[in-house]
Amino acid sequence: MEQSSVIFGCAGQSLTAWEKDFFSEVNPYGFVLFGRNCDTPEQIRILIDEMKTLSGRDDLPVLVDQEGGRVARLRPPHWRKTPAAAVFGQLYQDDPEKGQRAAYLNACLISSELTQLGFTVDCAPVLDLTIPGAHEVVGDRSYGATPEQVATLARSVSEGFLDSGIMPVIKHLPGHGRALVDSHKELPRVKTPRSELASSDFEAFRLMKDAPWGMTAHVIYEDIDPDHIATVSPKIIGEIIRKEIGFEGILLSDDLSMKAMQGSYDEKARSCLAAGCDIVLHCNGDQDEMSGVALGLEGIDSKKRSRLDQVWKRRKNTPYDIRLASQELDELLSPYWS
Repeated sequence: MEQSSVIFGCAGQSLTAWEKDFFSEVNPYGFVLFGRNCDTPEQIRILIDEMKTLSGRDDLPVLVDQEGGRVARLRPPHWRKTPAAAVFGQLYQDDPEKGQRAAYLNACLISSELTQLGFTVDCAPVLDLTIPGAHEVVGDRSYGATPEQVATLARSVSEGFLDSGIMPVIKHLPGHGRALVDSHKELPRVKTPRSELASSDFEAFRLMKDAPWGMTAHVIYEDIDPDHIATVSPKIIGEIIRKEIGFEGILLSDDLSMKAMQGSYDEKARSCLAAGCDIVLHCNGDQDEMSGVALGLEGIDSKKRSRLDQVWKRRKNTPYDIRLASQELDELLSPYWS
């Protein structure tokens, strides 16, 4: 059966009978797990194995948000505590080489934990800039205030993921750093002129335009398209993300259930795909919402399939000593984080 251009979440720590029937019928491209879905390593492995069996694909895209700091679905006692992006930014300002090395090692160690559980994609790194006065939804998730610093550290993170078997997802294209409200709860409107955005927010993504996957921002940029958030704006995706930034990778929408998006769920899915997103994302596991999303989906045609398969090959499995990597990372970060 043809796969659908969607990644779905599920409600709990195992698949319900309804979910099994629904996912078998819709055949989503992949799945995403959140804290509510994650209890113990064994439980997660069983859940992901359920998803793989249901899809008939062993190399199934299974996503998680494991950035570190505030945004970490896997936490102690089963998994290590991980630093926020801002910690690496502080180290980088004192010693760029050490900052890059630490970011790379941390990504490798996250990858080790994720691959042991069956995850294949981490929705990180964040390329949004630190902007004074902006909403704290980005905050310490940012690697810094300049495009160069952010992109340099994000590249180290992405290389660490790819070298260790995890697909990175840069976010949130073309930049969420200036939002004054949280797009999970409200609709952000950025009034900054396009020319200023191009030399700052957009530039961080342009420097990482060769990334394999990217995620959109549910943000309105009033000087470019005052009527549509980036996720559903053909102008922003076509002119800014694809042309000006030059991003050619797989474009994933941010979560359709966030309050910044308006309309019915089938309309949300259709508008994302029509605007230029390759895959839509729905995270909360709500049955009624997922049923609505399914009505607005399209299949993955041969052209899109080829692109998906091509970027998937960028993942490697480079061997390294986890104990030594952890020890080196601790030494690098000890003055900045504990």
